[in-house]
Amino acid sequence: MEGTITTGTPPREHRLFWWKELLIVAAFYVVYSWIRNQFGSNTIAADGVPEAAFHNAERIIRLERAIGLYHEETLQDVFLPYEWFIQFWNVYYGTAHFFVTLGVFILLFFKRADVFPQWRNTLAAMTALAIVGFAFFPLMPPRLLDAPCPIATEFPDDLADIDAGLASPVVIPDAANTNFGGACVPSQLRPGTEQRFDGTNGFGFTDTIKEFGGPWRFDSDRVAAISNQYAAMPSMHIGWSTWCAIAIWPLLRRRRTKALVLTYPAATLFCIIVTGNHFWLDGVGGLLAFAVGAFIGWWMHRWNQRRLDRLHGLGAEHDLSIAGVAHDILDDVASTGDTRERVESSAPTRSDDASPNSDPGSPPPDPPTEPA
Repeated sequence: MEGTITTGTPPREHRLFWWKELLIVAAFYVVYSWIRNQFGSNTIAADGVPEAAFHNAERIIRLERAIGLYHEETLQDVFLPYEWFIQFWNVYYGTAHFFVTLGVFILLFFKRADVFPQWRNTLAAMTALAIVGFAFFPLMPPRLLDAPCPIATEFPDDLADIDAGLASPVVIPDAANTNFGGACVPSQLRPGTEQRFDGTNGFGFTDTIKEFGGPWRFDSDRVAAISNQYAAMPSMHIGWSTWCAIAIWPLLRRRRTKALVLTYPAATLFCIIVTGNHFWLDGVGGLLAFAVGAFIGWWMHRWNQRRLDRLHGLGAEHDLSIAGVAHDILDDVASTGDTRERVESSAPTRSDDASPNSDPGSPPPDPPTEPA
């Protein structure tokens, strides 16, 4: 491999401990949950109407229209008449995202122990990058564009002062309210002259989980309290599904199975659009987060391996340059051919396949030697 120094020292055995990985996952989830709640939809809506999230959605729509690819509402309309079909994708949206990722995580732990840390690091780095996106670019998903705004209750400071014009009512959001939509936000993108949603001039998206049901509901008090309704950019459904497909790829031997596993991110992209939870550009953001997270994950793994090699006196075996990291990423993905193809490609060439220009009297080449 390019960037590798060959030494006579046997490679250091890489050991994994399940309890250590469990502690890492638990600690990361606690930190992730705390940060997510700091920028959650309840916190954003606590200041009143979530105008920032709504206006960011307008920016996404304008960009997609500018390149002629704003078709999410049209795609959803095609499948809305098939209730069973939409219900399937609602369940898919609420379950596959977690269970498939957990399954691949466990599978990598047992089947790809040598590279498990870099995939774990990739998942963590990608998710951390997503939190940054959620914090600095809150994005209202399509399903909420025509939904009711958060309800606020007016509590006057002093009725006499208000009557005298010396004070204004204090607006305090209703803690029991679970509305997070943008129907009350004026928008030049709404059809007609009325810029606020009046029931007829909406963007046309349907909240399929609210209308058709699913494993849980966004408008329930419990889910609303722990979720971020505006965490749409980047889409971690796309980022995590891509992570699953590429991480498990080298374990597959049949071309048919490899092709099938690539349909998982594609199916997830269809799911997030048809359920009204994301724009397709959110999926592009998820792919970008995965790409950057993969580089960070590979670099962290290589840095730690080099540190451990020095600690055990084995010497540095890896080049920490950007080219070296990129080479290892490509090398890991490229090592996916089935066993038969690798054996055939490495088999010695038969003597009767020699070039016709070779000297027939020359001695035959030395037989291949087995690697040490």
